[in-house]
Amino acid sequence: MKEHLEMEKQLAAKEAVKFIKDNQIVGLGTGSTAYYAIVEIGILISSGLKIKAVPTSTKTSNLAKSLNIPLIDINEVTSIDITIDGTDEFTSDLDLIKGGGGALYQEKIVALKSKKLIIIADSSKKVDILGKFKLPIEVEINSFDYVLNQIIAINGEGEIRMAPSSPYKTDQGNYIIDADFGLINNPAQLSNKLSQIEGIIGHGLFINLADRVIMGYNDSTITYFHKSSLL
Repeated sequence: MKEHLEMEKQLAAKEAVKFIKDNQIVGLGTGSTAYYAIVEIGILISSGLKIKAVPTSTKTSNLAKSLNIPLIDINEVTSIDITIDGTDEFTSDLDLIKGGGGALYQEKIVALKSKKLIIIADSSKKVDILGKFKLPIEVEINSFDYVLNQIIAINGEGEIRMAPSSPYKTDQGNYIIDADFGLINNPAQLSNKLSQIEGIIGHGLFINLADRVIMGYNDSTITYFHKSSLL
């Protein structure tokens, strides 16, 4: 089963990189699915593709460097032409939960700067309603107790992510709370509530950000479009 899902990730990645064009600024996601896209981009670079890439994590940066993908700092660009990233869950409305790989804040900033965001996934990531996967929330380390209590106040519960015996720290030096709100029937509403809590740096609900999701399915792919996508 695991091998089958890995193949689906690869198929989705191969399809997604077809949208990259010469001289673009390309956002590189983080995680096990984004890994395959970065490898495919490395192959295209070796064949003559000319791009500059913005990584979403130190891990992604190191992988890109090993593949000779030219990198540029996110603060040196006002916009990113296209970003390819993975997801932990997605719905047919293209609402996402991201952050399982620990890079959710940087991933969101890159997504917000992107003209087009393509999400790639295997078929296990498709859900009818978000929420089976716990929602990652990045918090400033001195505010995690306050944030945990605020999560309880809006009918959730959470715990600090560990790695393994001490709290996991993001590239920015923050903690991650993995929160459980049950099935999330109104992701936009929950997103707004979380955004109003002091101490939260960013959360893993990505609403109205993805232009399309390319999902590997058996030996092919299925593409889900956002209703406003012109890609």
